[in-house]
This record gives sequence, C-alpha cells and structure tokens, in this order.
Amino acid sequence: MQFQTPQFIDIESKIVGPLTLKQFLYLAAAGGVSFLLFFTLQTWIWFIITAVLAVIAVSLAFVKYNGQSLPKIALRALFFFWRPRLYLWQREMEEKIIEIPQIKSVETARKNLKYYFSEMPSVKKLYTDLMTSKNPIPKREKSSQAHWGRKSKERLATLRKLTGEKEIARRIDYR
Repeated sequence: MQFQTPQFIDIESKIVGPLTLKQFLYLAAAGGVSFLLFFTLQTWIWFIITAVLAVIAVSLAFVKYNGQSLPKIALRALFFFWRPRLYLWQREMEEKIIEIPQIKSVETARKNLKYYFSEMPSVKKLYTDLMTSKNPIPKREKSSQAHWGRKSKERLATLRKLTGEKEIARRIDYR
C-alpha cells in the first residue's frame, strides 16, 4: 500500500487572502482598537497611538527570528522572566572515617615505604623489557616454549600484495 505523506506541515494555511488567520487577527485587533480610539481621543493623539499600534501589529504578524514568530518569542521571554531560574544541586556526601595509624618514628615509615616500593616493578624497566627482550618477563608472560612444548619455527615467505608486487616477510608458525 502506498500512502501520501503530508508535506509542509509547519506552514500555516492562508485563509484571508495572503494572510493566515493569526496574522489577520493581529491586524484586525489593531484596526479595531484604532477605530474605537478615533472617537474618544483627539486627532493628533489618535494618530500617534495608531502609528504605534500599527507597528506592533505588523511586527507581531510578520516578523520572524530564527524561524520563530515574534509572539512565540515574546511569550517565551515572559515565561523566562516570570518563572524562577535558580537551580541548586548539592551532592550528598557520605561521611567516611579513615583511621590513620600513628607513625612511631620517621625511620620505620621510610622502611615501610622502601619495602612497599621494592615490590613494585619499575614502569620504565618493564617497558624496556617488553620492547627489547626476546625472553619472557618472569611472572608476567608465558614463554613460547610452553606452547605445547615446541619452539616456534621461523622462516621466510613470499607474499603478493594487491598491487601485484612481491614482498618477503618473516613467517612464524606456532604449531
């Protein structure tokens, strides 16, 4: 089955000539207020107020900023100033009591630290051992001889790349 998907759903329908219903109502409200003020105010005051009403009505009807209409922006600005904006977040901290043993002397503390750090391997030494040695590092790696009791066989093999060139590479069989 084929269905038609609606397009241009964000565009309002033109009801009164080239105007949408909202645009027409903004302009009609300004015209109605201006019509009522014509009979109650003096001409020069009426003219100033009508000019201000016309500017407000035209801007409400036609001005858009970043794809948003001016009434929507004004309403959101009003809510921004009206509603509270203070957000507080306080992390709840659990109190933990850590007991630190008293150090009897500085010499015993130094001995404890030396003993603690002597058991830890040096990172630089470990890195250089990993990069340069052929022998396994004790207590860290298993030797290749432990792999079914055989040594690895090392020989050369000829490879052909996708471009067609030949290259000689070292081949290691762990079988």
